[in-house]
Amino acid sequence: QAANFVCAFHLFKENVGSPCLMDGPSMLPTFDASGEIAVESILSYRLFPDLVRGELVSLKSPFNPNRIVCKRVIGLAGDTICVDPTGLKAPSTAHVIVPHGHVWVAGDNTSCSIDSRDYGPVSTALIRGRIVARV
Repeated sequence: QAANFVCAFHLFKENVGSPCLMDGPSMLPTFDASGEIAVESILSYRLFPDLVRGELVSLKSPFNPNRIVCKRVIGLAGDTICVDPTGLKAPSTAHVIVPHGHVWVAGDNTSCSIDSRDYGPVSTALIRGRIVARV
């Protein structure tokens, strides 16, 4: 009976959604650096994959696929994006066009975030789901 519950929980968590811990400084002030619980909806992204600028998403880190990160969608396919308006990681005059099947993501706390300024446009295949609520 316990094995059935564990299997059902795993299937629900991987295909529908679940609460997840958001910690670290990259999403300050949206999420506290010491950790907050957010609700990740995987099913809503699978059913309605069209993203909106400003939306929070969970995705596999392009640098470490074993790690799930939370970032804000800044640009969609076809958008021309200033690589780094702050000038911290690239000249503020550098621009990129987001390719088809990709998005540009950033942390809310740009001084402490590893995001598209570091790894470039992110394939939508790496996106797991939407962050739909903070608990």
